[in-house]
Amino acid sequence: MAVRNVKNCIDIKESILKEIPAAKIDVFELDLSSLASVRKFAADFNSSGLPLNILINNAGLMATPFMLSQDNIELQFATNHLGHFLLTNLLLETMKKTVRECNQEGRIVIVSSEAHRFAYSEGIRFDKINNESEYSSYFAYGQSKLANILHANELSRRLKEEGVQITVNSLHPGTIVTNILRHHGYFNAVANMVGKYFLKNVQQGAATQCYLALHPQVKGISGEYFTDSNKASPTSLAKDTKLAQKLWELSVSLSNTK
Repeated sequence: MAVRNVKNCIDIKESILKEIPAAKIDVFELDLSSLASVRKFAADFNSSGLPLNILINNAGLMATPFMLSQDNIELQFATNHLGHFLLTNLLLETMKKTVRECNQEGRIVIVSSEAHRFAYSEGIRFDKINNESEYSSYFAYGQSKLANILHANELSRRLKEEGVQITVNSLHPGTIVTNILRHHGYFNAVANMVGKYFLKNVQQGAATQCYLALHPQVKGISGEYFTDSNKASPTSLAKDTKLAQKLWELSVSLSNTK
């Protein structure tokens, strides 16, 4: 478990072990808004000797006021996309090694959102990622979620070309009662009061990502977008291969990676 708040995660680890005493859980610190933190986590994990069969990119911020990350990149784009992009790239060789040794399909699952339909009109604002004067907290969130799908599709394409036995899919988990709206006090309060009656709970929200990570029905399926454990059709921008390649190039440049 790679988490920003290690103390809270230790409590979660202990609660899991009470239910499943045979579980083996390692906790690592990881702040996806910091490229340095991503690099440290990846170095620690890669040197641990642990195998990597499944990677679920599941962290996210939603509709924050305009802020820059430690690396001077708009915070939602930095956390929701760029941190995951760098993390996946840095762990990929370990996953490939695990696949070869286990002779079993590896799976990468990237959590996106139906909010990708509400990105900026051009999709990704390549030259305006940090433009505060034109910033919209909700469109910027949609942009980062669109980036998640484009990342999954381009990585899937590249792995297929290599002939690597690793699938990559993206998904919409559903609208879930969490603290993701904590930057919007009124909406957060309303969601927590009445959300339990018509929004998904955490277990329901985790269902599609667990399905993509574990179910034999999706063996060999890659480069797809899912919702409610079924294939779904994202926007035309999300299917744009040239946009995906351009985003890949920007992400390589911003993260100083290959």
